[in-house]
Amino acid sequence: MNILAINPGHNGSAALLIDGELKFYIEEERLSRSKYDGNPYMGILEALKYGVDVLILGGTHPEFPQLPWTGEDPYSALVRKHNPNVKVINVGHGHHLGHAAGAFYNSGFDDAAAVIVDGSGTRKEIKLNEEGHVNSGFETETIFNCDYKEGIKPVFQSFGGNSDTQRVIADNIEMDHAITLVKAYEAVSEYLGFGFIEAGKTMGLAPYGKKDDKIPQLFIEGRGNKNVFIPNYPAGAFIDNSRHPYLTLKEDPRAWHTDPSKVTEAAKNLAWAAQDEIQSLVGDLIEKAVKMTGKKNIVIAGGYGLNCVANYYYKKRFPDLNIFVDPISHDGGTAIGLAYLLHYTETTDKTKRPLKTLYLGPERKETYDFGDIETTKVKPADIAKLISERNIVAMYQGRSEAGPRALGNRSILYDPTDPKGKDTVNKVKGREWFRPFAGSMMQEHFEEWFDTYGMEESPFMMYAMDFKLEKHGECPAITHVDGTCRIQTVTKEQNETYHTLIDEFRKITGVPILFNTSFNLAGEPLVETLDDAMRTIKNSDINYLYLPEQSLLVEYPYNDSVVEDLGEEAA
Repeated sequence: MNILAINPGHNGSAALLIDGELKFYIEEERLSRSKYDGNPYMGILEALKYGVDVLILGGTHPEFPQLPWTGEDPYSALVRKHNPNVKVINVGHGHHLGHAAGAFYNSGFDDAAAVIVDGSGTRKEIKLNEEGHVNSGFETETIFNCDYKEGIKPVFQSFGGNSDTQRVIADNIEMDHAITLVKAYEAVSEYLGFGFIEAGKTMGLAPYGKKDDKIPQLFIEGRGNKNVFIPNYPAGAFIDNSRHPYLTLKEDPRAWHTDPSKVTEAAKNLAWAAQDEIQSLVGDLIEKAVKMTGKKNIVIAGGYGLNCVANYYYKKRFPDLNIFVDPISHDGGTAIGLAYLLHYTETTDKTKRPLKTLYLGPERKETYDFGDIETTKVKPADIAKLISERNIVAMYQGRSEAGPRALGNRSILYDPTDPKGKDTVNKVKGREWFRPFAGSMMQEHFEEWFDTYGMEESPFMMYAMDFKLEKHGECPAITHVDGTCRIQTVTKEQNETYHTLIDEFRKITGVPILFNTSFNLAGEPLVETLDDAMRTIKNSDINYLYLPEQSLLVEYPYNDSVVEDLGEEAA
């Protein structure tokens, strides 16, 4: 049975199971080239190439637009026009359930407690009394008890809403118009000029801040302080800085995104406070999950699961727990979860299928007419030498990565030992000065370089980890201001080409790590096709593209005007 599930909403996605195996996943933005595109029509068309028996409609809202004449929703209609025999199931009411299922079935655990920490899931109504009065709110945090026999059952649910949502507190449910964890993080991100959906930038700024008594108390009893935050469900939230003069904005915060001299202490310290307080409260929620379920296996999903700083904090705080963070923990991953949920509830199959790869994008046979663009036949050692000489090299190969992290198939690579490397690549990509970069390393050297807290590998780049003290200063381009690096470990089995390239770099430099960032420019999705890759090269100051499947190096000249602006840092 081929099960196609989609998430219509931001991070719109399509996921396909074939006889229980996850064979395909794509986010719509990669195909449409529109950031956060929420309508996965192109993803559906890619999935239909494999054959589809069942279509699952996910998302946060069960109601979809109806088309004229047939009254169908547009997704069902698109599939029907290719295969009229496809069965359609609408489970739009199960957003957090989709998160939990994706995390649990990807983990490989026999059983677990799922901790979902999200901004705004499905809107639900709760009966308040026998007279029929109801209260409504949006899913924010949920704890599920998960196993293969009993399925996935909620044991605790928290909801948030706007001013019309009444306060309800019980053993297994909370509802209030005071915002919760992710909404508070979104409000801080909005205040900092990033937009509520760009919370990763707040995470990058946070280590530049420190504890500051002038920052108002952000949380009271686990909920956002109503004197600080204004809810705006189901979208973001806002900070009421009219009550807090220290937080009053004196100019557009975007002014300091490119000029570090303009960033205020209030901005840095508010980011620090949000990161520090929220990760601690999520830790408390993990403790609650252990107490309520008795489980020592914990799986984490929802938008906050992408907070790699917090994920490492959990590893340090809970050394006796087995923690798995879903690498596609944002809304796109709910498509995977809902597909798995149908498979495991509607068949007798109880096989565990731990997630082994994120190279799940479309399989492509591509050609490109390079014309008079210079190309050269190369070996991995040639590329390693080029990188060691501090050239920026983009690499394009194979199937694209699922989720937001570039893992060597759609990556921009550089020398991690360059002290100016972060500033150089941030300027070339058009990113803010304070944002850190990741590294990819040979798995066999993992414990030599990082405090791993029992982890044997980090294949999906979900943790910002501390360098060991003796390695401090060796990779300044990928070391954040707090001494951490978001690191990916690579084995030959996972990605032989990438592992070989890193090894060749090690032979030259003694460092088994490459500077790795996503192959895109600021504000754009990761490249998906070779056409996308070449367009990005032509529109940027990246002048080398490595195509390992063809043993080919493409060289495209810099834009001279931008090189002059970068000065010595581009040299």
